[in-house]
Amino acid sequence: MRSGTDDDDAGHQRDPAATTWIAMADHLELDRFQRQLAFIVEVDKLKTVLRRSMLTDLSRRENSAEHSWHLTLMAVLLHEHADAPVDLMRVMKMLLVHDIVEIDAGDTFAYDEVGRLDKEERERRAADRLFALLPDDHAHELRACWEEFEANQTPDARFANALDRLQPLLQNLHTQGGTWRSHGVTLEQVIERMQPIQNACSSLWPWVEDSLRNVWVNGKVRDPWD
Repeated sequence: MRSGTDDDDAGHQRDPAATTWIAMADHLELDRFQRQLAFIVEVDKLKTVLRRSMLTDLSRRENSAEHSWHLTLMAVLLHEHADAPVDLMRVMKMLLVHDIVEIDAGDTFAYDEVGRLDKEERERRAADRLFALLPDDHAHELRACWEEFEANQTPDARFANALDRLQPLLQNLHTQGGTWRSHGVTLEQVIERMQPIQNACSSLWPWVEDSLRNVWVNGKVRDPWD
């Protein structure tokens, strides 16, 4: 008669964790799982990509992974302000992957005209490499989300792009002008950069304009900041 413990035929007690893994492996597609894990580990590098924006406590620059997380939370809270109905889950997926190409391509500052010249080429090379790490179905789905965000044509993509403009605006409003001040950005440049908000969340545009016009005095970010 077998005892209540999990023993092998020689009477040695088995490791329950090992027994569980053997049972899982019988049903697990190991190659698929390994590719999923490879992608998950690779995108950890996004945490090392620094953006120009400061955290609101001014302690350091934010990284691109933090930025993507912040946008995804904003989508959950602010989708009611989208001009057109959106698929929240798809928007969240877009926002989670929209900047992963920066692992290879780096972050290109929004107002860096020279850096933007080859931005698309650098980012497409990165997308080719990174999405190829995934199983084919995941690769197709997430690459499609990334392409949709870049094209900025669908209601989901327009809303996602609006959030991608709103978040840095909030960061700069709460960091004494942030990158606007440090890089000498003009009010006209920022208004042009914020247009996706007007295009997708028009009810928020008066707030955006009022917020921006309160920042610039005589063509410069106001100082002192109070």
